[in-house]
Amino acid sequence: MPRRLARKLMLSITAIVVIVAAVSGVVNVKTEESQLLNAMILGADQLSTGITSAIWHAMLDDHREAAYEVMRTIARKQGIDRIRMFNRAGQVMFSTNPQDRLSAANPTDAPCAMCHAPGAPRFKLDLPSRARTFRAADGRRLLTMMTAIYNEPSCSQAECHAHPASIKVLGVLDLSLTLDSLDRQMHRAQLRVLLVTGLEVTFIGVFIIFFTRRFLSRPIEKLIEGTKAVSQMDLDKPIGSIDASEELNELARSFDIMRERLRTAMSEINQFTQKLESKVEERTQQLKAAHQKLLQSDRLASLGQLSASVAHEINNPLSGVLNLSMLMQRMLKEDGIPPNRLEEFRKYLGQVTNETARVGRIVSDLLAFSRRSKPQRAAADLNKVVSMTLSVAQHKMKLSDVAVETDLREDLPPVHCDASQIQQVALNLLLNAAEATQSKSERRVKVSTSARDGRALLTVSDNGEGIPQENLAKIFDPFFTTKPEGKGVGLGLAVSYGIVEAHGGDLEVESRVGEGTTFTVSLPLEPAAR
Repeated sequence: MPRRLARKLMLSITAIVVIVAAVSGVVNVKTEESQLLNAMILGADQLSTGITSAIWHAMLDDHREAAYEVMRTIARKQGIDRIRMFNRAGQVMFSTNPQDRLSAANPTDAPCAMCHAPGAPRFKLDLPSRARTFRAADGRRLLTMMTAIYNEPSCSQAECHAHPASIKVLGVLDLSLTLDSLDRQMHRAQLRVLLVTGLEVTFIGVFIIFFTRRFLSRPIEKLIEGTKAVSQMDLDKPIGSIDASEELNELARSFDIMRERLRTAMSEINQFTQKLESKVEERTQQLKAAHQKLLQSDRLASLGQLSASVAHEINNPLSGVLNLSMLMQRMLKEDGIPPNRLEEFRKYLGQVTNETARVGRIVSDLLAFSRRSKPQRAAADLNKVVSMTLSVAQHKMKLSDVAVETDLREDLPPVHCDASQIQQVALNLLLNAAEATQSKSERRVKVSTSARDGRALLTVSDNGEGIPQENLAKIFDPFFTTKPEGKGVGLGLAVSYGIVEAHGGDLEVESRVGEGTTFTVSLPLEPAAR
């Protein structure tokens, strides 16, 4: 079934026309055949009546051969198949076909059953009941006309071969006519009807095609072209008027009105979009600046937590340097260093150098962590980032008496990340783990790295008190904290979660109250799609 409306309409109307023409042709053929057959039946009746009239005198005088000769002469005429005469017992008394002689008819056969039906015999039949058409053994169609030969008074009262008056019918004259001429006429009629029907369907089909193309297909194609232009946002192309019909013209006009309104709305939307984009860009820049400030605030907060331990760690080597310098000053005489104390002096000088380098390393690590750097992602060694973080935090761990265990995978692939931000995440997790073990007599924190399924894993575990189940869903919320007032503002884990998520990674937590907590940072080894 076609999907186009014009084709559906053409096929539907054409199908209706074909059906109507075919039915009309069949009816005409059947009507003409019925009229011709009725005419032949009437002619056969007239011929049969004429035969009975022609042989009446010969039969009355009992000149049977004369009567038979009359019937033979008539049977030679074109269109007559045979003439038979039956007596009242059903025996063939005469037939123009020698093969039928001395044969008898069965009263139950179709030609005889109409008169010899069970019950009272019928002596009078109407014309249609006496005619019958059938197909002979050789395939020809035949028309038979049965005409009764009645026992008239002239017969029943004759002296020569009188029949009793009680006998109503003496016999039957059976006239068979061929229907070859009728079949030829019907064949010509069928061809004529078929030709006329074909011409009608052709002319009507051409008209339907022209009509649908002119008044339906082209206007609809014009409307479709206009809708496609609108779908491609070409709103400056009007459809124009359509003269095919008032309905389609009204539809085109309404579509043009819709197109104009849509163009106006799109213009307003574009202006609003431009304004909105500029505002979004402005707010995005403000959010980026606020995010950087938040990261720096968290970094400074972590730096504040380290300051006391770093100051203590710096104070120890500085005190040693001061004492060593005082000893060296006492050893130094006006004429120089005594030869017997030269080796001791060099020993003290080496210790001063080592302690000063130690202070330099501490300050360098602290500065490297606190320095505000521009965000930049590149391939980084996660183990190196973790080692630097441990170096910054080791002094606080020592002061807090926290044992740090490390298990860093040696063949860990590089991670595409911002090393400074990942170091901030590691430091937050490390400091949180250390604080979580305050109530334990033996404080332990374990830091490990590994790789699985194309991702690098950083795991920080502690043996602290754990996190209650009701707080697990809140620990990454900004400003949520379980620490005492003044110990934290609840930004560390929120910032860490944001950093990890921005890198396309995950930050997961597992905790059991009384046993400890494990944070796992998962980062993709390949650059994350932005």
